[in-house]
Amino acid sequence: MRPLPVSVRRIGNSLGVVIPKPVLAQVGLSEQAELTVERGAIVLRKPRKAARSGWAKAAQSVATQDEDELLMGEFANAADVELEW
Repeated sequence: MRPLPVSVRRIGNSLGVVIPKPVLAQVGLSEQAELTVERGAIVLRKPRKAARSGWAKAAQSVATQDEDELLMGEFANAADVELEW
């Protein structure tokens, strides 16, 4: 893509740039982005997924299907007999 001239505008107490919708669509950005400065350039990226993203939904799905038994069964450590509960 060739360089696209844009204007830096005042937005409240800040400055901003309006990014054309086709450019956002081309890179898959919609509501949020990660902004960094790299070697003097402003870089926008798709946000990374949070660690364990989707785990809660997957666990609920497994639980509703009654498939939430332990895969390895119950087991104890050798030193557990010495523990007082």
